[in-house]
Amino acid sequence: MDRVGGEDRGQTSSIRPVIVSSFIGTTIEWYDFFLYGTAAALVFNQLFFPSFEPLAGTLAAFATYAVGFAARPLGGVVFGHYGDKIGRKAMLVLALLIMGVATFLIGLLPTYQSIGIWAPILLVTLRFIQGIGIGGEWGGAVLMAVEHSPQGRRGFYGSWPQMGVPAGLLLANLVFFATSTYIPEEQFLAWGWRIPFLVSIVLVGVGLFIRLKLLETPAFAQVQESGTEANMPIIDVLRTYPKQVLLAMGMRVAENGTFYVSTVFVLTYVAGQLGMDQNTGLVGVLIAATIGLFTTPLFGALSDRLGRRRVYLFGAVFSLIFAFPFFWMLNTSSPVLIWLAIIVAVNIGHDAMYGPQAAYFSELFGTRVRYSGASLGYQLASVFAGGLAPLIATALLAAYGYEAVALYIGAMALITVVATYLAAETFQGDIFEDQAQERQLIAESESG
Repeated sequence: MDRVGGEDRGQTSSIRPVIVSSFIGTTIEWYDFFLYGTAAALVFNQLFFPSFEPLAGTLAAFATYAVGFAARPLGGVVFGHYGDKIGRKAMLVLALLIMGVATFLIGLLPTYQSIGIWAPILLVTLRFIQGIGIGGEWGGAVLMAVEHSPQGRRGFYGSWPQMGVPAGLLLANLVFFATSTYIPEEQFLAWGWRIPFLVSIVLVGVGLFIRLKLLETPAFAQVQESGTEANMPIIDVLRTYPKQVLLAMGMRVAENGTFYVSTVFVLTYVAGQLGMDQNTGLVGVLIAATIGLFTTPLFGALSDRLGRRRVYLFGAVFSLIFAFPFFWMLNTSSPVLIWLAIIVAVNIGHDAMYGPQAAYFSELFGTRVRYSGASLGYQLASVFAGGLAPLIATALLAAYGYEAVALYIGAMALITVVATYLAAETFQGDIFEDQAQERQLIAESESG
């Protein structure tokens, strides 16, 4: 692809409305997704699995939580295919709509007491739909930011949709915290838990209004102008970028898995294992989410100066080293040390990987298959890392104690250390320039 002023186009296009809309949109999406996680940790075991023992009910609730992650690769494949065929913008609008409707309907679900076994079945179905929505969301949101960014700032601007994670986590836990605090427990279990889910429909309306105003990215618009879009993006990316897909998956394991241990499983650990008030863990997560609004773009900006690989590797190594100290701090039962443990795990270990991740994963693939490649690597790992992390951690805790959970965190971190070490540095590359794999795809298309 001839770069027809690619860098100039990236610089002159107005980046501010793009990153703001990406941030707001992903915040709403992750609010919906995290809301389920918080409810699964604190109330769904009582509402949808009341016939189970408390631990078994929590495991069942986390199992339904994992269903959303199982659906994410499907969303990544479908949205990635059409995102590389017809554009990023249309897929972003559709993803937000799917997620919003599913979340709103969860707020209307009757519980096990009302309709029996159909309650958890419907819950799982809506969680699966949520997973499809979030599976398509990430790739489109980060590409809108990264492909609009000027060279040398992609790490910083790409971190803005990543900030939707701490913002969505903060908003979800804040709303849940407020409703559970100011509504008596009996009424909260009866109807108060529904409020955070129902409120999401208003947020979705705002997000749709903003996203409909966005323009297509300069990089993909250039591909459209040349008429060289990939014929079968998912097949093409697996055929031409298999190593990059596998490395992206490995790099995702620690970032995703340790995050959900530190923000979802920790709620159960603090309330159940330590016997403390459930809001103690929630406060720590709220603080970490607030700090994440600053540390995520900080690490993204650092990757523009120091390189993606160096910053990402720091986060993975730190997560490996901090696995046992994390639980030692929790086990003091000191609220301040519990909060500090969550903050350190999330805002240093996790955010050092998550800040540069959008730019890093995007730069690993060429424009014609970038949506598919980045989404596939990101979402496939989510199934085995984040989706199963609370479930595996809860089972390990019950069978072997916290030491086994710490070793589990360490194992995930080690996988990411190796994958990041093997990955190429990309921060000085030009995303408008055709990669060798793309030239191969174009040649095959022309000869075919």
